[in-house]
Amino acid sequence: MVRCSLLLLAVLAAYVASSSAAFVGSKAPEFKAVAVHNDEFKEVSLESFKGKYVVLFFYPLDFTFVCPTELTAYSDRHDEFAAMNAQVLGVSVDSQYAHLQWTRQPRNEGGLGDLAYPLVADLKKEISEAYGVLTDEGIALRGLFIIDKEGVVQHSTINNLAFGRNVEETIRILAAVQHVQANPDVVCPAGWRPGDRTMKPTPKGSKEYFAMVK
Repeated sequence: MVRCSLLLLAVLAAYVASSSAAFVGSKAPEFKAVAVHNDEFKEVSLESFKGKYVVLFFYPLDFTFVCPTELTAYSDRHDEFAAMNAQVLGVSVDSQYAHLQWTRQPRNEGGLGDLAYPLVADLKKEISEAYGVLTDEGIALRGLFIIDKEGVVQHSTINNLAFGRNVEETIRILAAVQHVQANPDVVCPAGWRPGDRTMKPTPKGSKEYFAMVK
């Protein structure tokens, strides 16, 4: 009986370890893969972006429908991410060859045009699996992870296949992450944007905050 219980605990522990690899507050799973950027193939790794914030952006498949609306929206805001010391990376289970052709297709034909950030090829599906977004059908859900300069996951969100994400919200959350890391004595309330009031996480601090807001 004891042996069975220990075995069950070991199995559960292994399952939790494998399924929670990208939990918020933990180190982001490392990866190395081929990506497409500026009409070229190049190897990228999470480690190579240490010292930057990384917005890791999973999507289901190339040449689909919701995906190009998301990918181009993030591309159009690339300069804002760069100004925040953040690198956007798109990831799907397609090959680098499919990525290349899609980036060469004009936007008015459903393509990506000149995408401003790399698209990572996860043909073996190892990255999608490590981040917990791989479906039983073998494609990635719409997962998004904000990873800080030390490689720690600070935010994650996962959408189902039929609806896209909001680049404005990603930028807002990234700004909040950076603000609390630069100011560890405060926290950001709901909907916080740069310039808004923050709160000290103490009974006195919260009382002062609520007294100042309407």
